[in-house]
Amino acid sequence: MGYICKTILEKNYMKFIVSSSQLLKQLQVLGGVINSNNTLPILDNFLFEISENELKVSASDLETTMSSIVAVESDSSGAIAVSARLLLDTLKTFPDQPLTFKTEGKNTIEISSDQGKYDMAYFSGDEFPKAVSLPSPSKTVVPANILGTAISKTIFAAGNDDLRPVMSGVFFQFSSQSLTFVATDAHKLVKYSRTDVTADQTAEFIMPKKPLNLLKGILNGSESDVSIEYNDSNAKFTFDNVVLICRLIDGKYPNYEAVIPKENPNKLTVDRASFLNSVRRVSIFSSKTTHQIRLKMAGTELNISAEDLDFSNKADERLSCDYQGDDMHIGFNSRFLSEMLNNLNSNEVLIEMSLPNRAGILTPIDGTDDGEQVTMLVMPVMLNN
Repeated sequence: MGYICKTILEKNYMKFIVSSSQLLKQLQVLGGVINSNNTLPILDNFLFEISENELKVSASDLETTMSSIVAVESDSSGAIAVSARLLLDTLKTFPDQPLTFKTEGKNTIEISSDQGKYDMAYFSGDEFPKAVSLPSPSKTVVPANILGTAISKTIFAAGNDDLRPVMSGVFFQFSSQSLTFVATDAHKLVKYSRTDVTADQTAEFIMPKKPLNLLKGILNGSESDVSIEYNDSNAKFTFDNVVLICRLIDGKYPNYEAVIPKENPNKLTVDRASFLNSVRRVSIFSSKTTHQIRLKMAGTELNISAEDLDFSNKADERLSCDYQGDDMHIGFNSRFLSEMLNNLNSNEVLIEMSLPNRAGILTPIDGTDDGEQVTMLVMPVMLNN
């Protein structure tokens, strides 16, 4: 009996030394996976798996599982689950220093710091849900900075409508010619393409917003390549010391090419920053229900106006521009227009239009890499003259 108890204790025994700041940095990223109210209590925890001098920390919400590797000093191995909130709140208070984690009897783990000792409960690692495996997946490799840019350029345009889940994510379209990323909420659409990065085989899948936001936060600082593995139901992203596995959105993405007008004879070229500042100022005076602003184009002048008839508020600004086409009035939702202009990096922007009831297409004139193409579409708001 004593021998059996000793064996169980040895199996659960873990001891490791880790930098408090290194551990906190990884846990803060992984903490974004954890939902505020979980149906399974074990999901309120981080999974710690130790093997030699590596600590693998994981977090999951059943849809998305993310893990990262932290270097530690240890000669033990094992797996335990510890409270995410308690651990994060504790680590935030420490200056950078080595911390010693050591499991004790009665399912507690002791943390020793320069300041003192702290005990917290842990659960068996066996209770934590296992990450999904992807049997014989397709694979594409994308540089981290390109994937990070693709997510940043598109995710803001994705919808929030639970009744149309396919439009609540970003559509990944891979081919031997290009990689394309698309997001739309039926009011605005963004298509981001790269012809300088390609895939070996054609693939299409819809990524949910949550894992993309997690990736966006850590991709931009990385200079690595990201391995993307995928099948019909899941995708796996691997780079640096991070692995993220998520369930894909099930369904068929709408034919977005059909809504992009092909004939757009009216072309407006304008300084992006000046236009964005004007839209922001004028929109303060717009209706709080429609957020409508009016653009009136004639010759080399762009007139931007808005009014809120309920409160007799009105604003009117003029900008110099280069305009080719018929004199035109068109209305747009100022919030959508601001989001798009803010998301571009160019000095000048081209807005192509056909009719006041057809979508306007925004493209950057400069500031893009070779092989990079950004197309933004915004639906008009009907003018009530």
